[in-house]
Amino acid sequence: MVSKRIGFIGAGQMASALATGFAAAEKTIAPAAICFYDPAEESQQRFCERVSGAKAFDSPQSVIAESDIVFLAVKPQVMPVVLPQIADNIDDSVLVVSIAAGISLNTISGSLGSTRIIRVMPNTPCLVGTSAAVFSPAEGVTEDDCAALGQLLNSTGLAYQLDEKYLDAVTGLSGSGPAYIYNIIEALSDGGVAMGLPREIATRLAAQTVKGAAEMVLETGLHPGTLKDQVTSPGGTTIAGLRAMKDRGVSGAMMAAVEAATKRSRELG
Repeated sequence: MVSKRIGFIGAGQMASALATGFAAAEKTIAPAAICFYDPAEESQQRFCERVSGAKAFDSPQSVIAESDIVFLAVKPQVMPVVLPQIADNIDDSVLVVSIAAGISLNTISGSLGSTRIIRVMPNTPCLVGTSAAVFSPAEGVTEDDCAALGQLLNSTGLAYQLDEKYLDAVTGLSGSGPAYIYNIIEALSDGGVAMGLPREIATRLAAQTVKGAAEMVLETGLHPGTLKDQVTSPGGTTIAGLRAMKDRGVSGAMMAAVEAATKRSRELG
């Protein structure tokens, strides 16, 4: 179990997903060790519903005072407002973890006057223990800090430590990626319905197919192209479907989505 008190400034979808994942993961952290602040009543209610036992505070300063690790979980556009509000309460006794896309370690450090800061790009599947996350520490972060955060993040899926220069691309790929996959699942389901399948069955078949294919990549370690070829018989159904995808530029569209989201992350910074 992580013997740290965890605080969230901002209790939106990503914050509540992370907290839920941390609390649900076996022997990771007790819900009573989690606290949060958010001015929006709806966000407060959702957070409390998901993490029963978490403590709600009426100010970000109170969260900082009661936490060893503080997650800055506000939108990038709100960061310039929040950072000056908490700067006087941050010192090197608190590990600050930002999940805001595009906001650099230098920007956060310059506002807070601390270098004990880690940037993280998680994604919402942490809610069900299948997150893909990358984190980047500033110079004031210790090995123990990285180990503690890595334990938290790995309890909800996969986590990797990389240089900050990669985080915009990570945002474009895995940070925004679940939305791309939901779009694909919906499209696969639509195709099934168009061919006569009941909607509920089509959607569950599509989702399970995506889940199974992803597990094959992770468990076998084989290149996706190799796994694709294993499914594709000469003159069969799969190659007919793949040809239709190629004709409509599906691969190019997916690459363009990652590129567009990466560029937007850079703009936010």
